[in-house]
Amino acid sequence: MYKIKKFFKKYEEIVVYLIVGVLTTALNLLTYYLCVFTFLNPQDKVELQMANIIAWIVGVIFAYYANRKYVFKSKNVDVKKEATKFLGARIVTLLFDMLTMFITVSVLKLNDKIMKLISNFLVILLNYIFSKLLVFKKKRELFT
Repeated sequence: MYKIKKFFKKYEEIVVYLIVGVLTTALNLLTYYLCVFTFLNPQDKVELQMANIIAWIVGVIFAYYANRKYVFKSKNVDVKKEATKFLGARIVTLLFDMLTMFITVSVLKLNDKIMKLISNFLVILLNYIFSKLLVFKKKRELFT
């Protein structure tokens, strides 16, 4: 039990990020699948992207609050600036996701459900890098 606690303490941020990432991905996929199984046709290029964007919006809203509170434990009082950076970084990964879905589904005619899973995995990695280095970076204390 001690080793587990020690491991968690050492890698807490990454472990919690992965948990939040899994929850965000599940929410993103659930939203995407609800869209394409109920009212949007993934074979239509525009509707495919609409489903992707709707899923992205739901995921980003959840991800910002979960990352701020549980992963990076941000104390930044300038929430507007922080949220804007977060949104900007997520727009970059949305464009990556959309391009990936367009190329793999619309051009190469691969399965949209499988490609969405693969794309989301890559997006999770990029989102962590952007969040860690650009959005929730901790200011160094002068006298620590």
